[in-house]
Amino acid sequence: MSSAVRDNKDLHRFELDADGHVAFSEYKRDGNAIEFRHTEVPKELEGRGIGSALVAGALALAKTEGLTITARCPFVAAYIKKHPEAV
Repeated sequence: MSSAVRDNKDLHRFELDADGHVAFSEYKRDGNAIEFRHTEVPKELEGRGIGSALVAGALALAKTEGLTITARCPFVAAYIKKHPEAV
């Protein structure tokens, strides 16, 4: 598994490759704000912490850019609730 979360700006999503699959978290950016809308982890990768690694990396990238973060995605919202230091 690659531990590098990348921002695929063309598709408006953060991505993480793992074992030939791609987990992603879709977003909408508006100026200095980012809204996480949907996160998807392929069934083949479920239960391995891939989603958490993806969201942690995505939030770190957003935080580095100084973006205001909104979580409409339930998975991202749950991650932030569990890890408030991530935002």
